[in-house]
Amino acid sequence: MARPVSSFRCTECGWTTLKWAGRCGECQQWGTVVDTTEKASLARALKPASVTGAGVARPITHVDTTAVSHWPTGIAEFDRVLGGGIVPGSVILLSGEPGVGKSTLLLEVASKAAAAKSRVLYVSAEESVSQVRLRAERTGALQPELYIAAETDLATILGQIDAIQPNLVIVDSVQTVASSLSDGLAGMPSQVREVASTLIRVAKDRNLPILLVGHVTKDGSIAGPRLLEHLVDVVCQFEGDRQSALRFVRALKNRFGSTDEVGCFEMTGDGIAEVPDPSALFLSRGSTPVSGTCVTVALEGRRAMPVEVQALVIKTQAPNPRRVTNGVDSSRVAMLLAVLERRASLSGLGSMDVYVSTVGGIRLTEPAADLAIALAIASAFKDKPIAQGAVAFGEISLAGEVRPVSAAKLRAAEAARLGFTIRLDAEAGAIGTAVAAAIATGQSARDAELDRAF
Repeated sequence: MARPVSSFRCTECGWTTLKWAGRCGECQQWGTVVDTTEKASLARALKPASVTGAGVARPITHVDTTAVSHWPTGIAEFDRVLGGGIVPGSVILLSGEPGVGKSTLLLEVASKAAAAKSRVLYVSAEESVSQVRLRAERTGALQPELYIAAETDLATILGQIDAIQPNLVIVDSVQTVASSLSDGLAGMPSQVREVASTLIRVAKDRNLPILLVGHVTKDGSIAGPRLLEHLVDVVCQFEGDRQSALRFVRALKNRFGSTDEVGCFEMTGDGIAEVPDPSALFLSRGSTPVSGTCVTVALEGRRAMPVEVQALVIKTQAPNPRRVTNGVDSSRVAMLLAVLERRASLSGLGSMDVYVSTVGGIRLTEPAADLAIALAIASAFKDKPIAQGAVAFGEISLAGEVRPVSAAKLRAAEAARLGFTIRLDAEAGAIGTAVAAAIATGQSARDAELDRAF
């Protein structure tokens, strides 16, 4: 018999080493390197197991899908992200920054499900039962079919599921629940893996949907082993700025639907409210045109939303001009400044302080917003407004060309629905032509307003 060889192995990625290390040298995870004893030159034969009953493989065309259809949660924006609702037996992971509203949203989901005569078990591992009750009173989520338990032990949670027999289980959060079968404190990779795998097995065996709340790290990624995201069926990210009441729910992974959709919510004093048409939240249109503003149509999944971009250009005596951005990529703005100065003949722009921001706290990441950002900067530089009925979307190349963007018809239809009559897009051809056309629309609108006044 071979002599046992002592080694250490990372439970996250499989990296091995002869000495123990607190951090894996491959995946850089902390606390995942454990001692394993392997026997060299030892081969084990795995015997095939007999399969009977419902476990026998059958043609995919004979599989019944009526038991896995979506059932709506009663919150249309959340159902949009999930692909139509919650699928029985699925496990959904909702992550987000502390205080963004994860518990408030899931308590609202639990209340809607309980109001529809479905028994719901809400397991709070971070708050007491009285604290959850106070929040439920404030948000109007008190329902007789909503059961609340404050537990951090996995075995006790499974006992609660056996006793109550719920139709929906919510665990807040998976990083604060511990299992006696795994060593370490709650939140460690081994504990998170054990808790998640056990709950997923319960969900699949009982056809019971389970919603899990997940913590995030400093860089915004989901805390714990990456295996957690692989095990669950749906991974949703709850985003939002603490200074803004607007919240977004995005699907990073969805086995039952598309990951293109985004749900829009607003935090209020009475809880969280849906925003089915968030168009007005990203516009600040006054009665008088102001220079340095331009509207674009951004795509959030398959939803088109108008976003106003504002720019301010001022002279500076500093040797290094400032470039301050909010809601847009700073490197993208720097590139657009160079293109405007070189291709649109805006000489002197590079020696001025430039401030660019979006309205409503939304972040523009797609290249389709290039034209609107460039026109806002040009309008601020020339101190000439763009017409209020104008909307712009297009990608700008280093050669100064305005390129077409994806879903142009959808953007144009949304702009027309909101009353924008002037569209600036790839038909302009070059950035210089687009700047001249945008300034001309503003001048024409101002002349028409003066004619009406006199």
